[in-house]
Amino acid sequence: MGALYWRAPTESELTQLGLKAKHFPPPQVELWPECVLPIELFSRVATQWRVGAGGPIGLDYNVVYQELQRGTLDSDQYDEVMAAIRVIERAALEQMQQE
Repeated sequence: MGALYWRAPTESELTQLGLKAKHFPPPQVELWPECVLPIELFSRVATQWRVGAGGPIGLDYNVVYQELQRGTLDSDQYDEVMAAIRVIERAALEQMQQE
């Protein structure tokens, strides 16, 4: 999940450490075929977070469901994608809490 939220160090950070941008290449990620649709869906709804006083608390599932209904998934695929979205959502929340 960290690869989705990866950012290159700023010039200031690099200067302080005496390093160059080439020392921090973006992560390379290969997806298993069964992960492609959940990641694509998450990417489409990644700005649709419900937010509480302490920050993001979860995705707006109304938007997730709407995006899922646009596809042609059977009920088993739908359930699998929703389960994967929940795993991605939890990992994203954990990553955001570390920052």
